[in-house]
Amino acid sequence: MLAKRIIPCLDIKDGRTVKGVNFVNLRDAGDPVELGAKYSLAGADELVFLDITATHERRKTLADLARDIARHLNIPFTIGGGIKALEDVDVLLNAGADKVAVNSAAVRRPELIDELAYAFGNQFVVAAVDAKFTDGQWVVYLAGGRIPTERRLFEYVKEAQERGAGEILFTSMDHDGTKAGFANEALAEMSDLLSIPIIASGGAGSKEDFKDVFTKGKADAGLAASIFHFGEVGIGELKTYLAGEGVPVRLV
Repeated sequence: MLAKRIIPCLDIKDGRTVKGVNFVNLRDAGDPVELGAKYSLAGADELVFLDITATHERRKTLADLARDIARHLNIPFTIGGGIKALEDVDVLLNAGADKVAVNSAAVRRPELIDELAYAFGNQFVVAAVDAKFTDGQWVVYLAGGRIPTERRLFEYVKEAQERGAGEILFTSMDHDGTKAGFANEALAEMSDLLSIPIIASGGAGSKEDFKDVFTKGKADAGLAASIFHFGEVGIGELKTYLAGEGVPVRLV
């Protein structure tokens, strides 16, 4: 069985790492490059950097950030935020990013996933999706959780896979920042539906939550922010616990 991945996520606003609850009430968590380097040394398997204001403010994700990150890291990292076209991705991959995450632009125009997969390869394309459970169904949201759509989560991720996404990064807006556990029921359903890896995001509050997301949720990777940024759970400590619980992980 493939090792389960532990992925710290750094949400970036105006060049700083921030974290909130349910996508609002943001507070500063530090310099993204310094945090990324610290997590790399601590044994993180990958990192995700998301410019959370890029789509809303119509800004391009800065390639300068990718270059700075690449100079300080020795593990793979994904970068996203405001990516709308092949040119955006070309710049970021050339700057040192290992993968790119596309969110709002791909929901609005799913053909973007085909174009990116064809131009760069499936392994470089992460389809990120933010969703909220509303009236008995999972609804996809745009622009950092600001705009509801007519798209439903499971049909969208199935389409994203068919169009060439190499991974799905699913964030449950209901769980984001709550530290109450991941959306394991939805994740398990998604895992049964798809053949590509699923990164679970939203709700990590304890070591036990990660065990649950890998067993009950069937996720391939667990992503978290607050518990790492504010020192509540160490990555080495988490991996030691998971290994002891029989979850396959790459130990430092």
